[in-house]
Amino acid sequence: MTVGSGVLAVKVPETELERSQRLEAGGTDQIEQIELSVVMPCLNERLTVGRCVRKAIHALRTAGIAGEVIVADNGSNDGSQAIASAEGARVVAVEAKGYGSALIDGIMAARGVYVLMADADDSYDLEHIPRFLEQLRTGQDLVMGNRFWGGIERGAMPPLHRYLGNPVLTGLGRLFFKSPCGDFHCGMRAFRRNSFLRMDIRSTGMEFASEMVVKASLLGMKVAEAPTTLKPDGRDRRPHLRTWRDGWRHLRFLLMYSPRWLFLYPGIALIAASAAGCAWLLPGPRVLGGIEFDVHTLLYAFVAALLGFQLVAFAVFTKVFAISEGLLPEDPRLNRVFRYVTLETGLVVGGLLVLLGLAGSLLAVSGWAKLGFGNLDPQHMLRVVMPAVFSLTLGVQVVFSSFFLSILGLRRR
Repeated sequence: MTVGSGVLAVKVPETELERSQRLEAGGTDQIEQIELSVVMPCLNERLTVGRCVRKAIHALRTAGIAGEVIVADNGSNDGSQAIASAEGARVVAVEAKGYGSALIDGIMAARGVYVLMADADDSYDLEHIPRFLEQLRTGQDLVMGNRFWGGIERGAMPPLHRYLGNPVLTGLGRLFFKSPCGDFHCGMRAFRRNSFLRMDIRSTGMEFASEMVVKASLLGMKVAEAPTTLKPDGRDRRPHLRTWRDGWRHLRFLLMYSPRWLFLYPGIALIAASAAGCAWLLPGPRVLGGIEFDVHTLLYAFVAALLGFQLVAFAVFTKVFAISEGLLPEDPRLNRVFRYVTLETGLVVGGLLVLLGLAGSLLAVSGWAKLGFGNLDPQHMLRVVMPAVFSLTLGVQVVFSSFFLSILGLRRR
């Protein structure tokens, strides 16, 4: 084993498949490689970064892990870089600002088969590194730390984060993406470097943590958890995390990556409620609980149906765009739907709705003509006019939505 610049190099056990692939690529039968890279983002952490580097190297050495420690510095002006380097870390300067930017550059610079990330504020127990690596060796793609399993010391996490923010955002993540993780925002986690490259993470801020879990879930990767602890950090300044700003950014990210929950389900709910309302009120006024509901309520029901259609359309547009841009993986179910739902299908359906609306409009005008174009009974006439206007409007929306969807799908095809 050799020690230098934060690197502990020993022979790493290989599977037979890995060995054959290496030999086919021209490698030799004897190889020294780095198994695990420990990456720490850093921005003015002079009080703690040296301690964290020492603990990480000690954990690697004690467990006999071939590893390296990388400090991804995001522009510190307090001498953190020199301290980290003196303790044996390899310092990577990251110009682009942001927690995610620092981690992405640090991970890209890593030479290990696996990568473990942890904050440089001395809040995580780096002696737990082997328990993360052990699960990666069994084939997991991502191993998340779970602070609720391992224990959170008094004062380590604000009550608002512990009892509201983290549970709510984690719960939404589990609901939206069927993730098994019970602690979406744990800063200590480990993963295969090639799996990280598959994730193609775009976030540069604090939502980097959420995107990693979301992408792993969407891509069907193997995700596990390891208990770890959290203690109060050793800094003499406020943390970079801002409760409401970063909480909103995490929530916004979860919603944007789930068009199903942001658009589709609310749209379907609106359409179902409006259909029930229209079926109930179209024949005539209704009394419920001593309150009479008439054409005024019927108007809201028709408008709700149009809004519902728009939300469903937004869900499809967003999904197609996200897949085309590589933000979301391919969806086999959507591909099957598009075998039957084409531009021509949309034009036919939209055209039929427009014709139905025109027919209803002509029926209303003929009824008005029979009365000599005089005063009309609004309760009767609006029950003819509103469905006609609704059909006309919805038909036009279907036609142009079909064209827009086809444009979005050009690059995808």
